[in-house]
Amino acid sequence: MPRKLDLDDYKVKPGFRASLADWKPDDDGGFTKPEGEARLADNLVAVDELQMKFWANKSRAMLVVLQGIDTAGKDGVIRRVMTALNPQGVSVHSFKKPTDAEAAHDYLWRVHSRCPGMGEIAVFNRSHYEDVIVGRVHGFLRQKEIDRRHRQINDFERMLTEEGTIVLKFFLSISNDEQLRRLHERLEDPAKHWKFSVNDVSERARWPQYVDTFEDMLSGTSTDHAPWHVVPSNRKWFRNLLVSEALCGHLDGLNLKWPEPSEDLSKVTLA
Repeated sequence: MPRKLDLDDYKVKPGFRASLADWKPDDDGGFTKPEGEARLADNLVAVDELQMKFWANKSRAMLVVLQGIDTAGKDGVIRRVMTALNPQGVSVHSFKKPTDAEAAHDYLWRVHSRCPGMGEIAVFNRSHYEDVIVGRVHGFLRQKEIDRRHRQINDFERMLTEEGTIVLKFFLSISNDEQLRRLHERLEDPAKHWKFSVNDVSERARWPQYVDTFEDMLSGTSTDHAPWHVVPSNRKWFRNLLVSEALCGHLDGLNLKWPEPSEDLSKVTLA
């Protein structure tokens, strides 16, 4: 009997205060690494057909939001999990510092145009939440402004879901020690220097502020229509497994069939 992985164990309950201490970053869900990797492989095979049905039906859209502190593994999830998807129906976008044109508009203006159309899956590697996280950690926003943005994001995501978009939000959680180990790994490996920034050092010193900000974000924006899942990410294989379980489960839960052809094909003959 295959072991079950209950995604509700990792969900931030809407209306409750979130504490990242409730999810241990080195959690393995009771799986061994070989078990987890085998199950991940099975999930990715299943997702291949599920996504094609999703694309063919064009009845829903899906937005996958990946957030986490530096080195948490957002790129790793995309590389290991999302590359199982057909690129024809997938887009990946990262929201960095706004351009002058973007900064001249409201902070959600640049986000809406990147949301998926029907049949598409869009992945945000960092997202509209960056405009709250950075503002709070660096003191650009007061609490009143943060609360307002949380409310606006909730309304924005509610609008997306009511119009047919499934919103899956994953917060990748690692320990302080694991981040230090990964930063050392980047610094010591020339092939990973491109990933390292001197800003990583100063941002790491703000670890307590980031934890407070993340907990406030998770508490204020985990809703019934778009809940957050906290993904323990010290073990990369378990991180990938948990995201794949959610992706596979939501696509499978739609119970999509192959669409009927628009023409009668029963009398078609090929020479």
